[in-house]
Amino acid sequence: MPKIILSGVTVDFPFQPYKCQEEYMTKVLECLQKKVNGVLESPTGTGKTLCLLCSTLAWREHLRDAISACKIAERTQGDLFLGRPLSSWGNAASEGDATACYADIPKIIYASRTHSQLTQVIGELRNTSYRPRVCVLGSREQLCIHPEVKKQESNHMQIHLCRKKVASRSCHFYNNIEEKSLEQDLATPILDIEDLVKNGNRHKLCPYYLSRNLKQQADIIFMPYNYLLDAKSRRAHGIDLKGTVVIFDEAHNVEKMCEESASFDLTPHDVASGLDVIDQILEEQSRAAQQGELRLEFSTDANSGLNMELGDIAKLKMILLRLEGAIDAVELPGGDGGVTKPGSYIFELFAEAQITLQTKDCILESLDQIIQHLAGRAGLFTNTAGLQKLADIIQMVFSGDPAEGSSPVGPGASQSYKVHIHPDTSHRGTAHRSDAWSSTASRRRGKVLSYWCFSPGCSMRELVRQGVRTLLLTSGTLAPVASFALEMQIPFPVSLENPHVIDKHQIWVGIVPKGPDGAQLSSAFDKRFSDECLSSLGKALVNITRVIPHGLLVFFPSYPVLEKSLEFWRAQDCARKLEALKPLFVEPRSKHSFSEVMGAYYASVVSPGSRGATFLAVCRGKASEGLDFADVNGRGVIVTGLPYPPRKDPRVILKMQFLDEMKGRSGASGQFLSGQDWYRQQASRAVNQAIGRVIRHRHDYGAIFLCDHRFTSADARAQLPSWVRPHVQVYDHFGHVIRDVAQFFRVAQKAMPAPLAATPSPGRGEGTVPVAVSLGALSTKKAKSLDLHVPSLRQTPPGLPAGGDTEGSLCVEYKQESVHTQRRPVGLLAALEHSEQLARRPREQEAQCHSSPSLPGEKRSVAEQRGGRKKIRLVSCQQEGLAAGAQADKAKLFMVAVKQALSRASFAAFTRALQEYKGSDDFQALVDHLSPLFAQDPKKHSLLQGFYQFVRPHHKQQFEELCLQVTGRGCSHLPEHSLPRGQWTQPALGPGGKRGFPQ
Repeated sequence: MPKIILSGVTVDFPFQPYKCQEEYMTKVLECLQKKVNGVLESPTGTGKTLCLLCSTLAWREHLRDAISACKIAERTQGDLFLGRPLSSWGNAASEGDATACYADIPKIIYASRTHSQLTQVIGELRNTSYRPRVCVLGSREQLCIHPEVKKQESNHMQIHLCRKKVASRSCHFYNNIEEKSLEQDLATPILDIEDLVKNGNRHKLCPYYLSRNLKQQADIIFMPYNYLLDAKSRRAHGIDLKGTVVIFDEAHNVEKMCEESASFDLTPHDVASGLDVIDQILEEQSRAAQQGELRLEFSTDANSGLNMELGDIAKLKMILLRLEGAIDAVELPGGDGGVTKPGSYIFELFAEAQITLQTKDCILESLDQIIQHLAGRAGLFTNTAGLQKLADIIQMVFSGDPAEGSSPVGPGASQSYKVHIHPDTSHRGTAHRSDAWSSTASRRRGKVLSYWCFSPGCSMRELVRQGVRTLLLTSGTLAPVASFALEMQIPFPVSLENPHVIDKHQIWVGIVPKGPDGAQLSSAFDKRFSDECLSSLGKALVNITRVIPHGLLVFFPSYPVLEKSLEFWRAQDCARKLEALKPLFVEPRSKHSFSEVMGAYYASVVSPGSRGATFLAVCRGKASEGLDFADVNGRGVIVTGLPYPPRKDPRVILKMQFLDEMKGRSGASGQFLSGQDWYRQQASRAVNQAIGRVIRHRHDYGAIFLCDHRFTSADARAQLPSWVRPHVQVYDHFGHVIRDVAQFFRVAQKAMPAPLAATPSPGRGEGTVPVAVSLGALSTKKAKSLDLHVPSLRQTPPGLPAGGDTEGSLCVEYKQESVHTQRRPVGLLAALEHSEQLARRPREQEAQCHSSPSLPGEKRSVAEQRGGRKKIRLVSCQQEGLAAGAQADKAKLFMVAVKQALSRASFAAFTRALQEYKGSDDFQALVDHLSPLFAQDPKKHSLLQGFYQFVRPHHKQQFEELCLQVTGRGCSHLPEHSLPRGQWTQPALGPGGKRGFPQ
């Protein structure tokens, strides 16, 4: 591996670095050597993670060598260094003097948003020559292997049951830690979360406590953001920050995480469920007291009893009732409006419930005893989530022991927070308690107590106060960097906005202010739902889709805008035109179906003969965060508007007011953003994050479309990433957009090497879903945070069924025969091949082992050049593997469609029939099972035809005749023996919201 010297430090890099990579590592070393903070932006695809790891670990080794040199010099009075003065070690020599011993060499803490991102980072570390001692911190939910603890529904119940078993030494996995944790194969290799669990199972020892043991000796510790930012998590994991180097990767989320980790919303349901649990404890303790027992003992285990007096439990209930009453007593304006109070009001409110700095320790101890006592119980009335949330809230409010009104340097506790009390608009009703202790609040509409932090600087300053040596914030999209650093409220002397490693012929950026009909494109609040804007945007998407090869991403400002746009386009027949060009997939709000939709999108892009697919997504959604749309998976990104936060949201209003207040107090020094600047910055950063999906590595290429007239302003363009700005063109005529993009792709496809076949990699999604399902997945539920861990996204290798996946295991065991896909010519890049394709069809049917040659000058997509037109039986081994994977994906598409169309009982009967047919080869029994499921309902005839792919070769003719008899159409004409594209339409919603496939 090449060794390069940067700032006096020898860095061992896996290959000769690009200039921008050297610049990035130089800035990292500058921060480390000067003990200062840095904010570094480097686009995705520039090797940012590799640069971070190599430069920090090289600096650490350099520092260790400097300490060795100093110690040797002390012992030999410098005799060994006669020809080389200590100053030749550079800045490290003086640091070596100050560091004194090896134990003082700074640890590196590497934090990212999710464990799946950390797994990718650890994979990069394995590609380097560095072999530091590594530790990955995770939760019990991810690492625990004890069967009883694993089956607990909530994380906090796992925590308390684990603690109970550890205290009683009844967990043999934990008991093995002391004797086995230092074994060579556990302590030395670079292990990620999955490796820890595998080793834990193999050696019968606890991965959770193993990782905590490894932390003590680790050189580099990997963990998610919240372990660092949340004081409670820092204490729980024993994280000592003094003298450490802290790296926040993917730091564009840090501002939000800082604020959310220091904020809470206490709902009426939380209080009510806590009171229900205390009622249960009181009832059981009273019953035990009546039987002559002084204390409540639920178990034969002497250590499991609740060591609390009846009076103490009663006092705890009174505190909760008083808190509920104090919240309910706050007068609110009419409607759904709320009341905002200063941050210090939280102490007044808690004081009314006798929750104060003096009583908090006693209350927390009582809550902890009850929760731990109930750990491991099952049942409706043992849900301790409300009590746990209350304990976390009390810890959060009193974490810094702030005196009311105190104002340390910068915004103090009371200044950085606001208390907002508003009506509970959730549909979940509070429990109705009818006993004498019951409050009147439970019989009325409850109120939510919100305690919101508006200064990410609070968390950043706390890290500095803990003694962090250097803080590095880095991401592919931090622009605008200056305002980002300003928000953090700590100094960042070192900053960098790196260029990309690509050439100008690999990127096309166009601002499209008008649609094909000349109407202005705008996502402004007063225009975004107008018929004129929606119609013009739909026409623009149709035209752009024609010239984008392979995968296309379309980002909308929000879910409501996405849903309204689709609804309008369906009514105007625009959605049908889009789907005729490329299959449409829609980002769902639910994280459970997200991986299925993503898997279907990836499969559609790479399927033989495919023209690609279109994925409709939302800015700030899961698709805009860290997913891989490299090469053919994302040749184009369309941003349909500026995604400003909801202006009427109380939290947004209060954030802007807070910033304006702080800016007014800071005067001309300008240490704060204004509320309006922050509002614009949020939209710009979301746009930049979406733009970052298109170019993922050195040899990637793609086009970016900014379809909103507001992008034409100089201010909006100035907020774009530095690597994008030089390529931006503003178009007055839509026709010129299509002309230039078509030319761009013609040049790029000739100049750039064809990428390796793109198949979904780990972290993409293992399920698939048809267009019908994805289009119908637009629910009105509140969007959830979509954090997918590594195991949930592992792609099953072609030919191997996924564990526990009935449809997948059934699909891949059946041999499929491929036929040529008959499609209309779509797009300028595909128009020339249609006539040649039609002319070749008879020859292919006569000689199936023959592949047709290309016409001279024929313009074809990269996927087709790779063999998309060849018979699957005759291609190379690699192509056969790809084809098998694509066929399995299509079969899985069919299975998910069947699952959507049938009831649960019918689908179970369907899978049984398929399994029996696999074992018995009894075709008549199969027909007897399928007929009542599909033949009687004309809407399900297309599914019966699609079942052709599962029929064994010697039964296909009989099944063909059956389909002809039942449906009037055969099966073998269908593209790839699956459903014809026209039938993948939006499922009709019948009474009760059930889906059915239209005729």
